[in-house]
Amino acid sequence: MDSRAGESVEMVSVDRLAAADLDPVTPDDVLSWVALPERGQADVETLAAAAERARRSHRILIGIGTPSADLEELLDALSFTFHDGTVDHLNTVQVSSIEDAAAEVDKAVGATPLASMTCTGLLRMTESLRVRDGLVAESLAYSTLQSGPEFTRWLKGDRRHGQSDSGESIRVRRDGDRLTVVLDRPTMHNAIDAAMRDQLVDALDLALIDDTIEDVVLCGRGKSFCSGGFLDEFGSTPDPATAHLIRTQHRPGEQLHRLAQRMGPRCVAHVHGAVIGGGLEIAAFAGSVVADPQSFFRLPEVSMGLIPGAGGTVSVSRRVGRWRAAWMMLTGNAIDAETALRWNLVDDVHTASPAI
Repeated sequence: MDSRAGESVEMVSVDRLAAADLDPVTPDDVLSWVALPERGQADVETLAAAAERARRSHRILIGIGTPSADLEELLDALSFTFHDGTVDHLNTVQVSSIEDAAAEVDKAVGATPLASMTCTGLLRMTESLRVRDGLVAESLAYSTLQSGPEFTRWLKGDRRHGQSDSGESIRVRRDGDRLTVVLDRPTMHNAIDAAMRDQLVDALDLALIDDTIEDVVLCGRGKSFCSGGFLDEFGSTPDPATAHLIRTQHRPGEQLHRLAQRMGPRCVAHVHGAVIGGGLEIAAFAGSVVADPQSFFRLPEVSMGLIPGAGGTVSVSRRVGRWRAAWMMLTGNAIDAETALRWNLVDDVHTASPAI
């Protein structure tokens, strides 16, 4: 360790990374910081060797420094890179204070190191898998973490979200060749419980079965598109293996992906207000995502000792890249509609929504 980006964050040089493998991960040591060299200060062979060792490592590797063309292979191999310049690059996250941003990630990863390492490793894996295979891998990783100490600790906390509603929580409307599917639990900010998920699966099945449906619109009623999963049901399945079976048989995100393959941008998700967790993960599979200007987007599952479990390691990473997806997942930070548009998480920003 040869330099620091803050009082508690130790840095690894590219020369050190290229020379030998970093320490193996342990349950309380999964993160390393890599100091990027200035343009021209490292030779091609050293950068290539550093990138290769980064790809082999199970550690979370976060770069700090100024991106440049000669660093592209290394930037691609890292989990992501912080910089405070003006470059808007797919595998970097621009921040106003590198020291503050690094301290925030250090604290977040320190709180849930097992979930954090699982998340970044899975993101590397799913970027080369087909959507269906990526969803299976995500579910298996999610089930593994459900039996882990970090999620167990979260379950013991106060996570009460309110009572689950009875009755229909999905409204479906057919207008000619258009099917509109509305999340309709407005008092719960459209939090997705098991009943709502099953109704959503049934609604999307209609569009998959009926070839005369040429447009699908997914939207939400109330102040929010969707605040994520219904927290009171987290950990309520009999065991992680059963939970995996349920997830693989009830995947609205995969259904929306299949519809997007058939319809392209005519399979559209209109989002507004809170677009959190599973709500974001599902919507990101749509052929087009249109956001209200006041929308905000978060993926908080890693802080609970889990990973996104509704397809987000596949859908979100395919939109924003695995690097920015990793930053969103590790920190749980919200991004606004303007950032979401710049990062390609959404395709358009305007106020029109069919359900608000």
